[in-house]
Amino acid sequence: MSPRAAWRLESLGFSQVYDYAAGKLDWMAAGLATEGTGAAQPRGGGLARRDVPTCGLGDPLGEVAGRVRAQGWDACVVLNGEQVVLGLLRAAELAGDPSRTAEQAMRPGPSTFRPHRRAAELARVMQERRLPNVCITTSDGKLVGLVRRGDAAAALADGPPSRDPGDG
Repeated sequence: MSPRAAWRLESLGFSQVYDYAAGKLDWMAAGLATEGTGAAQPRGGGLARRDVPTCGLGDPLGEVAGRVRAQGWDACVVLNGEQVVLGLLRAAELAGDPSRTAEQAMRPGPSTFRPHRRAAELARVMQERRLPNVCITTSDGKLVGLVRRGDAAAALADGPPSRDPGDG
């Protein structure tokens, strides 16, 4: 909320009004609830699969690949101890030399998106870049989940029509 909006709410009689200095986008990036005409749009945070397999940098790739396949996945997110995304293992990397570590096999620094990004944008980016999935993270880089391209496309087919960027 902007300082102007906070002052306006106080003038209307609200006694507990706070100025969220980080701004609306940070609020939305944290995956917090929103209201308004754009709130019903499907977004990355809602599409993110939170049960995506994860591993650490030093985990043996063979062990990770077996666990990922057993869970029905073809991707694994490499995290540090603070749950920050460091890399991504997709099917090609998981099929690599099992004696390597996740760190040696991963795609370092994968593109990430915030939870407030619209499904339409995610689907477009994944199609343009031929990405089977993308990581959704908080603004401090912590994993929220993984969005599969099929999930983003399905949300577009089922969701309300896309609107211009910036609507609430």
